[in-house]
Amino acid sequence: MQYVTAHPDGVLAVDSGYGRPGLAAVHLVIHQGWAAIIDTGTNGSVARVLSALAAAGVAPERVLWVMLTHIHLDHAGGAGSLMCALPNAKLLVHPRGVRHMIDPTRLWDATAEVYGAEQTFALYGRLAPVPAERIVAAVDGLCVDLNGRRFEVLDAPGHARHHVCFRDETARAIFSGDAFGLSYRELDVDGRPSIFPTTSPSQFDPERMHATIDRMIGCEPEAVYLTHFSRVTDVHRLAADLHRLIDTEVAVARAARGEGVARHVEILAGLEQIVREESERQGWVLSESELFELLRMDLDLNAQGLGVWLDACREIETA
Repeated sequence: MQYVTAHPDGVLAVDSGYGRPGLAAVHLVIHQGWAAIIDTGTNGSVARVLSALAAAGVAPERVLWVMLTHIHLDHAGGAGSLMCALPNAKLLVHPRGVRHMIDPTRLWDATAEVYGAEQTFALYGRLAPVPAERIVAAVDGLCVDLNGRRFEVLDAPGHARHHVCFRDETARAIFSGDAFGLSYRELDVDGRPSIFPTTSPSQFDPERMHATIDRMIGCEPEAVYLTHFSRVTDVHRLAADLHRLIDTEVAVARAARGEGVARHVEILAGLEQIVREESERQGWVLSESELFELLRMDLDLNAQGLGVWLDACREIETA
């Protein structure tokens, strides 16, 4: 299947079909005929995930876990629909996300505040609820079992307060959602990946993001599986780049002097300059116009998130 990539240790990356090819991955972990699914993509991703399971010879009844790193809809929008097709699966989600999986109304409304109702419906459709009895709260340190293969929950704030990562002991890998940034394969240079933090709204917290990255690296993973996009190695180098870029983006935000739309434009211009400098540093082969087309949505969301964070900081300072 063109949209499925096989990685070591029984991990399959399924291109979710969200946005463009190579933007978002759903990961399947297959172990001795049983499966877990990490993140679900959107409602539009469900058919791809089920087809990938069938091609791998795994019946829907043999999926034991659907594990959400967080409840942003490019990661979790298809959870309810997918659970309907997996009769024996439990849904693992951060405690803050449990109520939103049971009743996704507020989750949909919050997303519509960022994207607008029309675009949100076009991207995600309507969200199906998940019965409460099928949900397990992903508390820090919880370990779940896939027929003898163990996954540990790591609380991972910074990108969102409802974010967790999953440490796969068998693969010596971490499924990081957005907590270890974005790494698009178009930016690889001779197989060497690059990384970029995601500071999208509305719960970006740089100090916690730094701490989460350090915690993941402290687990000494051989690989990290990102939703955007899939497997990276050389994780110590990438972590150092993430720390540097988080601080650089925060400095751009703090230097912004405008308000409202003017401030957003100023922050966005600063992020675009970071991309130019990073392109030179990393030796990316894409032209400037190609880079900005590739990163356009992420840069805009990062600028929005940095603005929300600045406003929160000001509220604290004036309280």
